[in-house]
Amino acid sequence: MKYLNLLFLTLIFFDQGCAQKKQLPSATDIETFQDTVSYSIGADIGENLKRQNIEINYGVLITGILDAYESNDIKIDQKTRRNAMMKMQQSLREKESKNTQSNLKQVDDFLKKNKDSNKNITETTSGLQYRIIKKGNGKSPKATDKVRVHYVGRLINGQEFDSSIARGKPAEFQLNRVIKGWTEGLQLMNEGAKYEFFIHPKLGYGSRNSPKIPANSVLIFEVELIKVL
Repeated sequence: MKYLNLLFLTLIFFDQGCAQKKQLPSATDIETFQDTVSYSIGADIGENLKRQNIEINYGVLITGILDAYESNDIKIDQKTRRNAMMKMQQSLREKESKNTQSNLKQVDDFLKKNKDSNKNITETTSGLQYRIIKKGNGKSPKATDKVRVHYVGRLINGQEFDSSIARGKPAEFQLNRVIKGWTEGLQLMNEGAKYEFFIHPKLGYGSRNSPKIPANSVLIFEVELIKVL
């Protein structure tokens, strides 16, 4: 409770815009198991709110937590709270739908421009685009095969989100247990080949959102097929 009260007071001072700012407890102030649990719950709440892009009033949020936890009088009745949450969820769904449509248009525009401006780009019937960097002369994998590869994955803004090269060790996996763009694309390759793939979200992670890969992202992978195992 000491930690929650300190957090509450800090946020109230911050919310009121006091000139004399209070600081949240640092990692060195988290000393007990209870402190660790309290901080962990707070961090989980914060990450969830950020992930859903929910705008909140921090001071009122903490007031609600304290009122419920300490059995104080709840200032808003259950029906009003339920209606507010339903309205917020509807607003989030509408915003997500608009963002999805906007993102998918950007995806289509990028891939169309990518194909039209680069004669070395080939597009399959599924919409997968690829460029041959180096041809191979070894075995081609089937969807059920296990492969060993080196790869670098990045977004269209150039941000790298994954790399076996950075880890210093090739990746091994069964080809039908990865995203569709990989399953299809690697079957086009021979051992020793190196391709660059431009993967539409429908062949990647779709509308799933993660810290490193936003929803409906084009995935760009540079892949070297080392061996079919």
